[in-house]
Amino acid sequence: MKQAFFITGTDTGVGKSLIAAALLHLYAEKGNSAVGMKPVAAGASPVDGRLLNEDVVQLMAAGNVDAPPDLINPYVFAPAIAPHIAAQQAHVEISIAAVVRAFEALAAGAEVVVVEGAGGFCVPLTATEDMADLARALDLPVILVVGMRLGCLNHALLTVEAIRARGLLLAGWAANRIDPEMPCFEENLDSLRQRMPAPCLGVVGWQAGIGYQLAARSLRLPEDIPD
Repeated sequence: MKQAFFITGTDTGVGKSLIAAALLHLYAEKGNSAVGMKPVAAGASPVDGRLLNEDVVQLMAAGNVDAPPDLINPYVFAPAIAPHIAAQQAHVEISIAAVVRAFEALAAGAEVVVVEGAGGFCVPLTATEDMADLARALDLPVILVVGMRLGCLNHALLTVEAIRARGLLLAGWAANRIDPEMPCFEENLDSLRQRMPAPCLGVVGWQAGIGYQLAARSLRLPEDIPD
C-alpha cells in the first residue's frame, strides 16, 4: 500500500499536528510503515546544534520510519511567524520543487506519508506561492482539520472551496474542539456534517495537553469509513 495525505487546517493553532500524528499512530498500529513530513515549520528552538520544531518532534514520534530530519522538515525557522516572513528574515527562498523531492524520498521508504502544512491552506510561502500551491504540486488528497470555535463554519467552508478550486480531493475532515466553551457545539458540528463534501474522520473532544495517542481513539482512517 502506498498512500499519502496533505493535512491542512482552518487556521493556525487548530490541531493539525495533533491530528496528523494521530493518523500516523493509527497507520503504525495497523502495521504500515508510516512517516510524517512538515515541509515548513516556523517556531523552533536549537537542539544539539539544529533548530527543532515541536510539531516535527511529534510527527517523528508518531511515525515508525527512521528518516533524515532534513527530509521530514526541509525548512525550519526560529520565530513563530508567517513562513514567508520568517524565510525573508533568514534570507532563505522556500522552494516547492525541493519539498517535492524530499517528499518523494520519504515516499520511497514508507507505505504512508502524512504531510502537515503550516498555518491555513493559503498561507504564503514566497512572494508568489502559497501553501495551496505546495499541496497542488504534491497532488495529494487533503484532510481538513476544523478547529471547533466560533467562526469555524465560515473558515471550514471557505477552505473547502479553496481546496476544490485547486483541483484537489478532500479525503475527509476532522473536528477538533479547541474552545471548551464554544456555544452550540453540537449544532455547529451538525451544520458541518450537512455541508462538508467528505466524510468526518472523527471528533476530538477538548482536553488540556491531549496527546496524539488519545486523540487517535476518536479518529478513523479514510479507508476505514464505509462508502
